Amino acid sequence: MNERILEGALKVFREKGPKFTMDDIASEMKMSKKTIYTIFSDKNELMCEMMDYAFDLIKAAEDKIYNNPSLSTIERIRGILSVLPESYYGFDFSAMNQLAVKYPMAYEKMKDRLDSDWEKTIDLLKKGISEGEIRPINTEIFKLMYEGCVEKLLIGDFLKKSETEYPKALSEVVDVMVDGIIVKGK
Repeated sequence: MNERILEGALKVFREKGPKFTMDDIASEMKMSKKTIYTIFSDKNELMCEMMDYAFDLIKAAEDKIYNNPSLSTIERIRGILSVLPESYYGFDFSAMNQLAVKYPMAYEKMKDRLDSDWEKTIDLLKKGISEGEIRPINTEIFKLMYEGCVEKLLIGDFLKKSETEYPKALSEVVDVMVDGIIVKGK
């Protein structure tokens, strides 16, 4: 039931942004608000759970890329950094900038999740360095740059102002970052 409500909430969030109501979710799910409130005490709790659920989907997609032996180290790095579950295409990421103001707990959850679970990416970066495909870099600075870019894309107003969709903007960030660390001539 939790997952079903979270999927419904994500669908409504895609359509209405963070301004959606619990009535919107109840209508989407064809269930009573009372049922939703038996699982989630309020919209803030739902938003936090939704954030975790979304990041869990992203981490599962990252694991598939990390464990794919048919991809090169560089392809896996590029894939992990730009992964986005298919259900997120068409999602209005420009609405995320309202998150910090309206739902600070969910915003903090997003920031925490962006900052965690870097072990596989760092492992791939170090592997690329040892293989000679990536020049020696400070992986913590690389991580900091990536997190800063993603946070700015999600919370800033760049997407709306530039009329750029998040997947395209993220792909460009990843291209700039990965192409900047590849050993020239490889």
